[in-house]
Formats: sequence, structure tokens, C-alpha cells
Amino acid sequence: MQLVAILIATLAAGIGSVWIAALLMRFGLGNGNRVGTQHLLSLAAGALLATAFMHLLPEAFEESHAHAHELFPILLVGLVFFFLLDKAELWHHGHEHYDAHRAQAGAHQQGHDHDHHDHEHGHAHAHSHGHTHGKQGGGWSILTGDSVHCFGDGVLIASAFMADMRLGIVAAVSVLAHEVPHHIGDLVVMSQGSVDRRVALIKVSLAGAVTALGGLTGYFLLNQLHDGLMYLLVIASSSFIYVALADLIPQLQKRLSAAQTFAQVAWLVAGIVIVTVVSKLAHVH
Repeated sequence: MQLVAILIATLAAGIGSVWIAALLMRFGLGNGNRVGTQHLLSLAAGALLATAFMHLLPEAFEESHAHAHELFPILLVGLVFFFLLDKAELWHHGHEHYDAHRAQAGAHQQGHDHDHHDHEHGHAHAHSHGHTHGKQGGGWSILTGDSVHCFGDGVLIASAFMADMRLGIVAAVSVLAHEVPHHIGDLVVMSQGSVDRRVALIKVSLAGAVTALGGLTGYFLLNQLHDGLMYLLVIASSSFIYVALADLIPQLQKRLSAAQTFAQVAWLVAGIVIVTVVSKLAHVH
């Protein structure tokens, strides 16, 4: 039963997030309308932080009965580890691909003066380096990074399920929430040039399916090394915290109107509330 739950949850988080992203794009959401990319990023950041601080870390302490000085070094090592993966472009979500695409389109439409255009072009180029590289390489660099990240997400979801069914569901929902805006960016990048939209959807879905492979690996690994569960939970926390604070929230640090800032905060709080509600609904003891 536990293995079946892990497979369902990882497939829902991995492939489901791709299809939800495609659906949002089809209906014009996630591109600056009432529900834009910034809103989705805020929602995801809230969900990740709530899962890490309100569920994964407390569960790790309960599992081990360890003192803070024993587990917090693992949290620190985990944050540094994901920073290094980010530097290797294997963990970075690259949500800015989508925003860079929009920024470039806007720059061409407005026809500003030459100097301003050069500035905008350089700025867009700096943020869309991965975009250009991905297009020239057929998107395989993007898919490789996606696959590594999805595999890691699968292992982390499995570790949460091994600790508690409720915790596993919460972790899966959080992963799904933060993968949706990421996959919107991937689908936009993959659809550029000669790549058909359907082909792009299939490729990104296959990368998302690697989440299930990570879930299987985590399940069988933890069956052999049950004592390592508390450490995996802490590493899962460090992953969620890193993605939220180093990737998502920096993209929200823009000068906005009071109404837009309120909307960001509201969506951030909504992410926290969703995780809390899901946790209560999935509570099994």
C-alpha cells in the first residue's frame, strides 16, 4: 500500500504538474493575467516553506529524538549541497525563462531608443542564457536538469511517505505546486523554434516521470536503511527551503504597487494555508 501511494503521488507531482502547466497556458493563465507567473511562484514558495518548517523538520526531530545540534548541521550541509547542484545547473528551476521570453517580446514591440534597446537586450540575454542554450541543444540540457531534479523530488517524497502517509501527501502537493510555474517556463522554452508543442509536452512529461523512478529508489533504499530516514527528511527540508529562498522568492523581489504586493503576499499565505489544510485532511493515525 505504501509503495502504491508513493507511485501515485510521484506520478501526480511529476507528470501532473506538467499537464497542469500546459492547461494553464492553454487557457491563458500564468502569463500575467489574473493568475500570473508571479502569483504561482508566491503560492509555491509558501507551500514549500510551510512543508519544510511545519512538517518535515518537526517529523525529523520526532523520528530521531535528536537534539538540534545533531540535525541542524545536516540542514546546513543540505543547503550547501543544493547550492552546488544549482551552480552545476542541475537543480536550478529557471522560472525566469518564461519571464525573459515575455520581456524580450515586450522590448521588440515597444521600439525604444537604441541605447535603451541595447540595455534591455543585454539584460534579457543575461537572464535567458539557458533559454538560448536549451533551444540550440534541442532542449536536452533543460530536460537533463529537470530529470535530475525530478529524481531528487521523488526520493524526498518517498522519504516523507515512509515517515508518515500524511506527510507524504503534503510533500507531494508542495512539489506539484512549485513544479507548475517551473514547467510553464520549460514548455515555453521547448516550444520555441522548430519544436512542436505536443513534442515539447511529451518530452517534459517524460522528465517529470523520473519523479516516480526517484520514488521507487527512495522506497527500496529506505527499506534497507531505515535509520537514515530522519536525515533524508532534513535533506528534503533543505531542498524545499533552498528552492523557496534562493530561486522563487528572489524572482518576487521587484518594485510593485501596493495592490500587486498585497496579491503576492496573499498568494504566499495561500500556499501556507493549502499545505495546512491538506495536512489536516490527510491526517491519519
